[in-house]
Amino acid sequence: MPPLLDRDHSILAFNERVFDWACREDAPLLERLRYLCIVSSNLDEFFEVRVAPHLAAAQAGDMQGTYTVASFETLSASAHKLVARQYKLYNDALMPAFAERGIRLLSHGERNHPQRRWVREYFRREVSPLLVPVGLDPSHPFPQVANKSLNFIVRLKGLDAFGRDNEIAIVKVPRVLPRLIKLPASVAPEGVSVVALSSVVRAHLSELFPGREVTEFSQFRVTRHSDLAVDEEEVSNLRTALRQGLQMRHYGKAVRLEVSSGCSQHLLDFLQRQFDLPTNALYRVHGPVNLVRLVQLLDLVDDPSLLFPPWKPARPVGLRGSLPIFQQLRRRDVVIHQPFESFDGVLAFLREAVQDPQVLAIKQTIYRTGADSELMDLLREAVRRGKEVTAVVELKARFDEEANINWAEALESIGAQVVYGVVGLKTHAKMLLVTRREGARLRRYGHLSTGNYNPRTARLYTDISYLTSDPALTADMDALFAHLASQSQLPRLKRLWVAPFHLQDRLAERIAATAAAAREGQSTRIVAKMNALTDERLIHALIDAGRAGVQIDLIVRGACMLPAGLPGVTDNIRVRSIIGRFLEHSRVFYFRTGDDDELYLSSADWMSRNMLRRVELAWPVTDPQLRQHLIDECLVAYLHDDCDAWTLGADGRYRRAPVQADCRGAQAALMQRYPAPPASRRGIA
Repeated sequence: MPPLLDRDHSILAFNERVFDWACREDAPLLERLRYLCIVSSNLDEFFEVRVAPHLAAAQAGDMQGTYTVASFETLSASAHKLVARQYKLYNDALMPAFAERGIRLLSHGERNHPQRRWVREYFRREVSPLLVPVGLDPSHPFPQVANKSLNFIVRLKGLDAFGRDNEIAIVKVPRVLPRLIKLPASVAPEGVSVVALSSVVRAHLSELFPGREVTEFSQFRVTRHSDLAVDEEEVSNLRTALRQGLQMRHYGKAVRLEVSSGCSQHLLDFLQRQFDLPTNALYRVHGPVNLVRLVQLLDLVDDPSLLFPPWKPARPVGLRGSLPIFQQLRRRDVVIHQPFESFDGVLAFLREAVQDPQVLAIKQTIYRTGADSELMDLLREAVRRGKEVTAVVELKARFDEEANINWAEALESIGAQVVYGVVGLKTHAKMLLVTRREGARLRRYGHLSTGNYNPRTARLYTDISYLTSDPALTADMDALFAHLASQSQLPRLKRLWVAPFHLQDRLAERIAATAAAAREGQSTRIVAKMNALTDERLIHALIDAGRAGVQIDLIVRGACMLPAGLPGVTDNIRVRSIIGRFLEHSRVFYFRTGDDDELYLSSADWMSRNMLRRVELAWPVTDPQLRQHLIDECLVAYLHDDCDAWTLGADGRYRRAPVQADCRGAQAALMQRYPAPPASRRGIA
């Protein structure tokens, strides 16, 4: 087997592809800034989650194994290179382009006298009362600095009130303050003039230290390891343990330190010793230490020409508004392709269930719904109407733990049955099951999804919602809910593939079956769309199938460890990544042997954690028309994308074809396609 590509470098390569959108001059200016902020946000999470073991190995001097001195050094080199490109684009391209449009981020030196006076008054009125400078001495040690917070380190000259010459002070800037402040028309009558909070504080640091002289200072920001680790076997109450862990997340081990480019070596050495970080973990940046917060500029500039044209999702084609959804689902299954079609179709399904007196029970998994969710309000209304409501809440959804804990408590307080899945596993499956009395029988209606029950991200992510009343499929869903609630043995299922029990096995079997058919001379094909491909068992199965002659196309948005296009090894395997206006999120798996083809939708990426450490789902689409609809829109369209696609080469690098004037991205094509029904075709060429 060929050596696989490195996962962490593949994650950084994905962010380089996102960064390309920030560089594209054909993209609207504010959208380019948004992509720059997205890359910065992604890098924050990368450092919070992925870097700690590399750093620990480097500090321990480890030379063997997955994490070593070399792995930290090479990863740091790639990260430094990407960060340098970000700030060069910010300073040399984006800020001058904004200035040409009359949008200026003014430094202290660029502000005129009336503007400086306004900023000084703003500082004294809004900012200074919230700042508590801490002078360091034996009774005032270095303060706790929260993860990703804005801070200043200051070097002082002279003596303090007690005659001591302690020279270092720290100023922590509260998160409640806006990071960008728009100057009023009275002092900035033309265009849009904005000042950064860091610039406001920097210009008035001396006011915080009366009687002392500020000789040196710098912004700084520390990123900390933030992956919560809770031993579920050792805690009696997972919710309580996680809530306590959330309080400590902001103060985990430091993994990255960002400072202003002008930070003196004296202050830098002091911070480096304080956070116990090697030189490779230090980032001198030519601009604000947190580019993520620049996204606030999008709210301060009212110019639609600097944004993508607004997109309003079409009404779901498969749902007829004049008929009750339950009645429609008794006739056939319905697919909703988000965000081209509206997530409101899912809300309408739940709303109808809540309002229908014949509905007796509603069961739902909750992974990411957001802090403000109509869906959760509907579940609470269902409880108030006397329906049996069961919510499987995943408390360990990374960075959504607090919102999910709050929803769990809110549902429990009014009598809903709330369970937290299976010990040691994350419940990542997305399903909603409604049980309704119809005459002398009970009938189930279900919703399965490749994405989350989050109305906000449903406007930004491509996902598939699948509504059904299929008796076999909904019976499997009911059995899985019973398993999650009772921890009882999962019975033999007819339609669902469930991780960690047999999803990986079933996928490996399907791949092996196509390989066997190819060896017999049959026409075979695999096309799989997912967010990440890092599971080694499935990667090796794909390589074996490609060697057997199976033609394989993989549409992998993010990390991919399979080395495609190696002559004589993986030359039958092609990997492409689509980076567009919307975040590609749907998981769609197609297998063809001879004249038989199968299509599966799934909540799972092909990652070991999804296959072995999570509760995940995959389910077949058996309706031929719906299957072809999904093939056309989720696979064929993306295989023909010649605008937003990147191809993985045999050297492990991604390349985007030069953009042609008449190129057409898959997402743009789908936006034009709706609300017109899609044309029907058979199979994939």
